[in-house]
Amino acid sequence: MSAASPAAPGPDGLPRCPWGLSTEDYVAYHDTEWGRPVRGDDALFERLSLEAFQSGLSWITILRRRETFRAAFAGFGIARVAAFTEQDRERLLADPGIIRNRLKVDATLANAKTLAAWQPGELTELIWSYAQDPAGRPLPVTTADVPAVTAESTALSKELKKRGIRFVGPTTAYALMQACGLVNDHLAGCAFSDVTVAR
Repeated sequence: MSAASPAAPGPDGLPRCPWGLSTEDYVAYHDTEWGRPVRGDDALFERLSLEAFQSGLSWITILRRRETFRAAFAGFGIARVAAFTEQDRERLLADPGIIRNRLKVDATLANAKTLAAWQPGELTELIWSYAQDPAGRPLPVTTADVPAVTAESTALSKELKKRGIRFVGPTTAYALMQACGLVNDHLAGCAFSDVTVAR
């Protein structure tokens, strides 16, 4: 994929964002999940955690281990993860089915404890307050038009860090925004660019 690739036809002939064509896992994720609105504190905690684990790695590495991550982290229920003990931490650090990065594991556990003290819906409200107005930004035409960081993701990262959330830099925050539908970065020629329509 070049630095300025437009949408390209997939196995069924429908044009897609080029990154979504490399594996069957990516095709399914691109078509059914990426860019579709995600709300709910536990659901956003899961995405926030997985984006943090992805930092420095390929997203496919995380995607293929997602069910194992969910099992290891009690479905990413904030209250359940916040109650994890030191024994749970050691179990996670020994689990070959996840990414056994001590800093990322510790950040996920610390984030759950922080979020458990927030009001229900507070994480959802905070994250979605940084959503971009789709009418104010045209769809990117090629992959070169897709940023890695924006003013909104930088501001979201800063606010989350200020409130005690770890391992969420501006790039991770933007990946979260893309994945959870706060911004639509499907390419203009992509058959799935209208992410508000269920397919």
